[in-house]
Amino acid sequence: MRESRAIERLRRIAASPAALGLTDDVALLDGLVLTHDSIAEGVHFLATDPPASVGWKLVAVNLSDLAGKGAIPAAALLSLALSGDDDWDLHFIDGVDAACESYGLPLVGGDTIALPPGAPRIFGLTAIGRAGANVPLRSGGKDGDALWIVGVLGDAAAGLALLRDDAAATGPLVDVYRRPVPLLAAGLGLAPHAHAMMDVSDGLLLDASRMAQASGLGVRIDLDALPLSRAFVAEKGQDLGPRLFAATGGDDYALLAALGSDVDPLSLSLPRGTTIARVGTLVAGEPLLTLFSNGQPVPLPGQLGFEHSGHEHRRNPPSPMADRG
Repeated sequence: MRESRAIERLRRIAASPAALGLTDDVALLDGLVLTHDSIAEGVHFLATDPPASVGWKLVAVNLSDLAGKGAIPAAALLSLALSGDDDWDLHFIDGVDAACESYGLPLVGGDTIALPPGAPRIFGLTAIGRAGANVPLRSGGKDGDALWIVGVLGDAAAGLALLRDDAAATGPLVDVYRRPVPLLAAGLGLAPHAHAMMDVSDGLLLDASRMAQASGLGVRIDLDALPLSRAFVAEKGQDLGPRLFAATGGDDYALLAALGSDVDPLSLSLPRGTTIARVGTLVAGEPLLTLFSNGQPVPLPGQLGFEHSGHEHRRNPPSPMADRG
């Protein structure tokens, strides 16, 4: 069963207004923003990844969802699966500890189980944040809103590709893949002004499509405007192929914000050195995704990003938007 089909079934259960119809990354309950993400060996991290980096990543990906709503971290619950390798498990906990301390996230409870020998490791974390005056949901986008990316795209996917070729690979791209940085301060700065906002975890094209669909709008993406790091360009280049790779790779944990034309994000109180780029526009009409490069339309790739499947770990097949694009 694909992720999208499972979510459709779960919507019958998640009837509370707090669930937001399962159309967002978070739930809203009594002034709190709640999110839960799991990471699994062979899906979100490699068996050869250092355990401390796996612990860090578990915390960071959950905090990234809070960043996408401009929430302030308040507490976390950890689901810890012990593997039987005491050294590995302890280093994993060290990574959780380091991330929680770095971002002021108190660990207040959770659950612990023991895995059977040889089972793939899987961990979960629930992060709870305090909501601000404006919580920019996916569904809040408006016709004419500019789409801005905070952060860069493609680094983590490029780092993963390096590790698949050589498990001993090192460098900045590998570091980004293993230890993502949640953009909490940038999220706080953008949230009061954003109509819609989310983190980019499954690839820009897929996540922008989700925002557009939730908002009942179409979306246009300028591939030439994608923010790419120097390390990415040095490894992959910056022609159309690498840009599509960056737009679909996932694991970016950048922020995607829909801002009105009257908002200049460069004038906002964002952290010094923040990378921010306008990459597209939300437009009235059917929720279609349109890509451009050098002012010309670009055919949609067969894979817009990453979606889970119960049968195998794979990118999503062409979506209805791709079929109609």
